[in-house]
Amino acid sequence: MQSFQLKFILPMLSIFPKRYSLLKASIILFLSLSFFVRLIFLIWNFNQTTTGFIEILQIFGVGFFYDLGTVSFFALVYALYLLLWPMKFYGSLPDKILTYFGFTLAILIYYFSFFAEITFWDEFQIRFNFIAVDYLIYTYEVVKNINESYPLPILLLIMGGLVGLTIYLFERNGIFKTTFNNTTPFSKKLVPSIIITGVVIFFSFIITSKSAELTENKYNNELSKAGIYSFFAAFRNNELSFPEFYNTIDLKTAFGIVNSKLTNQNSTPIPNENSISHLISNEGESQKPNVIFICVESLSADFLGSFGNTENLTPTLDSLANTSILFTNLYATGTRTVRGMEAITLSIPPTPGRSIVKRQNNQGLFTIGEVFKKEGYQNNFFYGGDGYFDNMDNFFSGSGFNIIDRGRGFLPSGDITTTRTNIEDEEVTFENAWGVCDGDTYRKVIQQADLAYANKKSFFDFIMTTSNHKPYTYPDNKIDIPSGTGRNGAVKYTDFAIGEFLKEAKSKPWFENTVFIIMADHCASSAGKWELNVSTYHIPAMIINSKKFQPQKVSKLVSQIDLFPTLFSLLNWDYKSNFFGKDIFEMKQEDERAFIGNYRKLGLLKENRLLILGDQKQASFYQWDSSNNNLKTISTDTSFFNETVSFYQVADYLYTNDGLKVSK
Repeated sequence: MQSFQLKFILPMLSIFPKRYSLLKASIILFLSLSFFVRLIFLIWNFNQTTTGFIEILQIFGVGFFYDLGTVSFFALVYALYLLLWPMKFYGSLPDKILTYFGFTLAILIYYFSFFAEITFWDEFQIRFNFIAVDYLIYTYEVVKNINESYPLPILLLIMGGLVGLTIYLFERNGIFKTTFNNTTPFSKKLVPSIIITGVVIFFSFIITSKSAELTENKYNNELSKAGIYSFFAAFRNNELSFPEFYNTIDLKTAFGIVNSKLTNQNSTPIPNENSISHLISNEGESQKPNVIFICVESLSADFLGSFGNTENLTPTLDSLANTSILFTNLYATGTRTVRGMEAITLSIPPTPGRSIVKRQNNQGLFTIGEVFKKEGYQNNFFYGGDGYFDNMDNFFSGSGFNIIDRGRGFLPSGDITTTRTNIEDEEVTFENAWGVCDGDTYRKVIQQADLAYANKKSFFDFIMTTSNHKPYTYPDNKIDIPSGTGRNGAVKYTDFAIGEFLKEAKSKPWFENTVFIIMADHCASSAGKWELNVSTYHIPAMIINSKKFQPQKVSKLVSQIDLFPTLFSLLNWDYKSNFFGKDIFEMKQEDERAFIGNYRKLGLLKENRLLILGDQKQASFYQWDSSNNNLKTISTDTSFFNETVSFYQVADYLYTNDGLKVSK
């Protein structure tokens, strides 16, 4: 395949005169490296990829097309330099200095980007996307994580060695000499420069990264892309306008559908145009226990023995599953922590592009914190790292939460009603790139709970854990799996830390009047061949120490957005709601559904049917086979389509038109 591609490209490059020898060789080098990276990814995920002859041809053919487009952006700079540099200065000292420097920088970028692609694929099984763009902002955490996960000094030495070897081989084969020692006139340089410029314009304004998505198999589509091109495409398009890119229906009709789905015997709509405000009323005496919510990083349901795992990774959670309200059929809305936070706090389906947690207009929104605040609670957000990461401190402080983390300085919101408390160095027993270990965070939670109890203050704690994250390191001698050896160890330590935390909490006077909630932010991986892989959104959730309901397993199909509206009903609270989530115990069979999505695809799952909305105003309707996670295309149901569009259209409309703000 590589030789076929070179046979195709070499005649095209024959129009390059001698002055362009180095540029031509650089293009061939990039195409060769990209081919081998694509081949590595294909072998890596061979079982998940559709590998018929036509499909393989398509992967490498489309991939070659994108590689040509990508390398043209690199080539354009040097091509213009070669075009404009006067012949009489060919091979002069300035020419050599600029050429060697530019070539060294370019191939260093080549090798670094391909190495970065491999590490990114290892974690996400996709080419660069908006996550990679976000990571540029948080270089400290990302670089530290890479250094703790991989032998970075050795890899840097290897990259340096590859750069040196490449320069040596090019020098030995006379490529630099040919580039410097020639008499190529301006007229012969004009044609290749015009061609390269034309390719850049074509890929800048006509071709998109999405154009590579020609099959239903996500792996085939991702293999067809070029990582660097995908990165810059994501950089340009990390927020999407719903009305511009997605199917819509009449707005009044959409609000009518959503409001009808939210109305039940405990939820009465408050008449107001373009609003989903409901008055929630619950019978019985209002209860006001402390509430501690543990949002567990990357905890897929299939890690738990309660869901069939046989490796005994979660003895604490499995034990709690038998003494709690366990939701066995609950799904995350997205694939990142900020998406989970958005769903939990705002009780809203995902909106396309960035999570609301990371957007500009995210202050003063109606969150679960507002409900707790009206009931007299002190709201606290605990995070073992620096809350600056992913804009978490800005979002939570802007929603009235005190911040307890490893951050420093003032809160970005400037809200004088909230405070920041630091996890001090002397309180830390273990720390990696993402923050202190879960055990250290829980000790801080205990400390703050004791203070609140002493001050006779009810508290709601939102805890975001960090230990179940690459590089999967944690304190030694806590569990029987050595630190840093893989995900299973991180899961087991996370479970261990929860057990130790609850054991300590039980000794406290505030324990009996405290409800504990445990739920994942998202699964460990969203990888799979479908545009949305349903099984990789399945997460555990449980409510512990509830006084209203006995321990039980709830098998209704529900979403992350439903958990806190359910808790508020368990506590018999009356409040004005702008939530899309519902009380799970009040749900009828026809009400059961889950919202799942990523930054471009938005899905509604009901029973075993899934409708997915895509940008470019696309919609796909599937039958989901839960036994093997396969999706089978079926004819679109108009009612199902309208319901799906309504939820996402209304959610996006409310956010963009300040409809999620707290009413004054």
